[in-house]
Amino acid sequence: MAFHEVPIESLEFNPFKKISKQWMLITAGDEKKSNTMTASWGGLGIMWGKNVATAYIRPNRYTKEFVDQTDHFTLSFLPEEERKALNYCGTVSGRDVEDKWAAAGLHPYPVDGTTGVEEAELIFVCKKLYHQEMKPECFDAPENDERWYPEKDYHIMYMAEIEKVLVK
Repeated sequence: MAFHEVPIESLEFNPFKKISKQWMLITAGDEKKSNTMTASWGGLGIMWGKNVATAYIRPNRYTKEFVDQTDHFTLSFLPEEERKALNYCGTVSGRDVEDKWAAAGLHPYPVDGTTGVEEAELIFVCKKLYHQEMKPECFDAPENDERWYPEKDYHIMYMAEIEKVLVK
């Protein structure tokens, strides 16, 4: 089944369930080389009058290199039958395998100069607007710093405009 573009206003889902329970793949790169990683932290909303998504990537993740090298990345949401692939993409680095796509049983989907995931049921094509490293001095609840960052490997927050929504 092919993807088709839909207006973002036509979407009806619970973003808390979609991101934290279903998970998503953050993907960047082009037709020649790309990488993807599983994420269960993120958000959707409005910023600067734009529909935006926020994604959080730790500095040691291979996908971060791809996100940093381009203006666009995608967020792909896969059906539950792809849970094994989501688990794989969340535990294996593209640095450590010859072809992470093949090993995960997934296929890159070229779109607008970046890459999504062919097996997805929903893809957000995102244009980066802002990024910032999370800093220990900015925690208003220090227990979150202690719990989530014992190695001080603070996420980089990427805020991006959702330019296109693709569904099957």
